[in-house]
Parts: sequence; structure tokens; C-alpha cells
Amino acid sequence: MRELIATGHFKPGDRLIERELCETLDVGRTSVREALRQLEAEGLIRTEPHRGPIVTKVSFEEAQQLYQLRALLEGFCGAEFAAKGTDEEHRRLHAACEAFAAVAEGKAPTEQLVARKAEFYRCLIAGARNIYVEDMLTSLHNRVSMLRATTMTQPHRLPKSVEEIRDITRAICARDADWARRASITHVEESSKIALQLLSDAEVA
Repeated sequence: MRELIATGHFKPGDRLIERELCETLDVGRTSVREALRQLEAEGLIRTEPHRGPIVTKVSFEEAQQLYQLRALLEGFCGAEFAAKGTDEEHRRLHAACEAFAAVAEGKAPTEQLVARKAEFYRCLIAGARNIYVEDMLTSLHNRVSMLRATTMTQPHRLPKSVEEIRDITRAICARDADWARRASITHVEESSKIALQLLSDAEVA
């Protein structure tokens, strides 16, 4: 269900009807209800009177705050990974980076782009070796995921995203903490420009 939200199958404001979810996911009501409780705890959905669970809409101000905090934390991850990462962790990060580049350059479906990008972030976060930062970033990424599918498909954004991811990878593998921090922050800031512009346009409309 989280993946369906992240890839835009369920969009912000959509109602999540239990019967339809059971059919879509091919699971029972108990599993669906437990998943809904978990996603509500993560902030991806909320329950409204007389409507039931709906996909959460992220406001401009909320998105701005999310991206600001994400930039700080991912900058920390990049620097820590560069300082502490092993050769094997570097290989995993590089593989995740090139897997994302391959699907991006191959014009793969949005769900594949989101999945490969998420794997890169998992490697980046794991490399920092900080369980508290991992918890916070996982929560932030869950909330940002519904915006990511939209930002990556904007004209000219995907090639830039690939180059930014490669820059982060080069910096970490070079064990240059300052470069890795700057590259990680730049990537989030560039993504946020697209997301915030889209949200601003939507609110004006």
C-alpha cells in the first residue's frame, strides 16, 4: 500500500476504501486495517469523519519543512558515510546508483524509478551507521515519497537527478566528507525546488 501511494497509484486526497484495497492487494480485511493503522502512524494517510481514510495532502509549508530537515540529515549521512564507509559499502552504493541511472536512462516506468531511488537512499542512510538518523530519515522519506514520483517525471529533472546521485557516490567513494555533504544537500535542494513549485502552482489553482 505504501508503494502504491509512493508511485502515485493513490494520490493525495484519494479515499482508501477497504473493500477495494482487499481486492487490489489480494489480502483480507485484517491485513488492510493493520496496514492503514501503520500508514496513519507514519502520516501517509489520515482518517476524516464521514469519509474514512484518505491519502494525506502535503501543504507547501509542510513540504518546505520536510525538505529542509531532509537536507540536513542527508548531508550528515553523506559526510558520515564518506568518513566511515567500507569498500563493500562503497560497492553497494555504486551498484544502487548505477541501477537507478540504468532505469532512468532506459525510460522505465515510474514505479521502477521510485524503487531504485529508494534503494540508493537505503544504502546512503545505512552508510552513516546512526540508528536515530535512520529512523528520522525513513519517516521523512515515507512522507516525501508521494512527491518524489511527480518531481522525477518533470521535464529535464531526471538526467539532473542521475548526475546528482552520481556526484554523491563519487564524493563518498573518494572519502571526501565535505564534498559528500555538499553533494547530498544539493540533491535535496534541487528536488525541493521542483516539488515546492508544483505545490505552489496547485494551491494557486
